[in-house]
Amino acid sequence: MEDFFEDKIQSVRNDFPILSRSIYGKPLVYFDNAATTQKPNLVIDAISNYYRNDNANVHRGVHYLSQHATGAFEDVRKKVAAFVNASSPNEIIFTRGATEAINLVAWSYCETFLEAGDEIIVSALDHHSNIVPWQMACERKGAFLKVIPVSEEGELNLEVLETLLNSRTKMLAISHISNTLGTINPIAEIVVMAHSKNIPVFVDGAQGLSHGPVDVQKIDCDFYAFSAHKMYGPMGIGGLYGKTSWLEKMQPYQLGGEMIDKVTFAKTTFNEIPYKFEAGTPNVADVMGFGAAIDYLNSLGWDFITRQEQDLLHYATEKLSGIEGVKIYGTSKHKAAIVSFAIEGIHFFDAGTILDHLGIAVRTGNHCTQPLMEVFGISGTLRASMAFYNTRQEVDRLIAGIYSVKSLFA
Repeated sequence: MEDFFEDKIQSVRNDFPILSRSIYGKPLVYFDNAATTQKPNLVIDAISNYYRNDNANVHRGVHYLSQHATGAFEDVRKKVAAFVNASSPNEIIFTRGATEAINLVAWSYCETFLEAGDEIIVSALDHHSNIVPWQMACERKGAFLKVIPVSEEGELNLEVLETLLNSRTKMLAISHISNTLGTINPIAEIVVMAHSKNIPVFVDGAQGLSHGPVDVQKIDCDFYAFSAHKMYGPMGIGGLYGKTSWLEKMQPYQLGGEMIDKVTFAKTTFNEIPYKFEAGTPNVADVMGFGAAIDYLNSLGWDFITRQEQDLLHYATEKLSGIEGVKIYGTSKHKAAIVSFAIEGIHFFDAGTILDHLGIAVRTGNHCTQPLMEVFGISGTLRASMAFYNTRQEVDRLIAGIYSVKSLFA
């Protein structure tokens, strides 16, 4: 069984052309998957095929290419809906990614429902993209931003959350998985807490869809944002799941193009969902790539993906914990394959630069989570974020690289 598993990992690696290249004369070890994942041939070919054979604007043409492109475009919407188990494809809105999806809801929802004196709740674990749009909405409307604190282990304090939820709370916006610590938040439990007080829940799923299955109906969240490039698809495309009951009440975020129903100088009416929120010419080619990425993940299966990533997480954590002077941040019992750490006496940027020259790509800095860094009293970390195509041998190279860093600064 283990031999079969090893053979499958090597077969998977062969699907990603970039993994065979060298950096500074050394084989690439890519541990920056939380920033963006690499793309399999299936995705690259889907994008190329669209431009070679099907390039046309969608929804507006009666000619063959437009009709064919439109059909393929809407088929991907159905594929995304099935992937997250939305109740209807109309609940899937294509955006440039999770950040635009967050901004869409932070503007459209808050413009409709947020009033002076109301409150929005975020957490100390969240990415800047799931803090700043809500913060700006509060400033715009005269509302207040409340924050769920995080423990030293990197877990949210749900007892404090319970005290924050009240009649003035108009939205709870929370990340599914911390991009910095890998903490997997108990989203379903949090949704139950919020819904018991009729508070809608927005989930930043930028890291969620790449590490395990997501069932938005089972979670019962009101909104769920995601990016294709975090799940082996192309950059510049992603989406928003939103319950029909909310989307129909919300104002459109951008104006023009496909989101129009009828325009006169006296009045303009808007298209039905999801098109009401998809202004202008969409990124059709990358939607094709997004669909191919979903096909690829489905072909691998979540059993393989989660087993491989959890094995790498535990192996890397064990190895890093054995290095004197290395401190791991985020020790939640429920984690995705993300490890943030610091090397005593060595700046993360210096360490990351040396590792880079050894062919090892890790992330350095605050990872767009400056408030979280303040919780730990640090300015940044090194972050190794792993994917199913990574191997234990690559973890060993990271460990050897850290020892090289330490010896250079000894």
